[in-house]
Amino acid sequence: MSEQHAGHAPRPDRWDIKKLMILRTLRERGTVTATAQALLMTPSAVSQQLTNLAKQLGVPLLEAHGRRVRLTDAAHLVLGHAEAVFAQLERADAELAQHLHGEVGVVRVAAFSTAVPALVVPAVRVLRADHPGITVRVREAEAAQAYELLASGDVDLALSLAVHAPTARDPKFTRVPLLADPLDVALPVGHPLADEPGLRLADLAGEQWIFGGSGPWSEITLAACEAAGFVPEQAHSAAGWTAILAMVEAGMGVALVPRMAAVRRGGVVMCALGADRPVRHVVAAVRRGAEDGAAVGRVLDALRA
Repeated sequence: MSEQHAGHAPRPDRWDIKKLMILRTLRERGTVTATAQALLMTPSAVSQQLTNLAKQLGVPLLEAHGRRVRLTDAAHLVLGHAEAVFAQLERADAELAQHLHGEVGVVRVAAFSTAVPALVVPAVRVLRADHPGITVRVREAEAAQAYELLASGDVDLALSLAVHAPTARDPKFTRVPLLADPLDVALPVGHPLADEPGLRLADLAGEQWIFGGSGPWSEITLAACEAAGFVPEQAHSAAGWTAILAMVEAGMGVALVPRMAAVRRGGVVMCALGADRPVRHVVAAVRRGAEDGAAVGRVLDALRA
């Protein structure tokens, strides 16, 4: 064997999983300081670990970029292979847990606020009846926090709207479609269009609207109305469904409300829209490879059901 080939023979001691995780976190967080905060380390410890990893691999991993550092092409190449390793280790954990415990275990779920009562709680009821060995721990979290918790290993499964989920090309996560949640329009009782068959969103172009001043629900309402051919006149701004529906009940305006978020109020009529009915798509995500675990798979099945 030539010296060149001998020098490039695989050496397991070069590939330090902990240090590779630090490198991946740096790629995601952008700075050594942010990486240290995420991993509960000091910045000097992060830098030292990455320096050691570069020596072990024999390639530069970081280069100066102004006052910051950025990953070299070699670092991106290394992480491309490391992602496959991380996914395989998730599968190994899942299979080992199944071998040791079967369909028994704790699954930690992060979910956005409306998904907790509409999806997670019914799924927990099903699991209690059909798979009592599985315990679900729920943490309410919006998408950005939920995926941070998932990436760090603090939760096992994250629920979000599809528009806020990682793409299918993200090597860290596996996305699982759950449902298309229709958006209904909330009208006050007695509204002239409350009993209109085949009501279209465009029929409400002249109404005063209630939705958030910013954030995802503002974007969804604006996009849906613009797709129907008009820009909604925002009469009032609110983020919570209780406040929005209270204003609808008082005749202060109309609102789009996702079906899984609707709360019954005596003075509000929830009207299904016709041909131009908008929907929002809800997905679950797990760390790539973890979907093979028995307990996580059962939770996913219950959420789909």
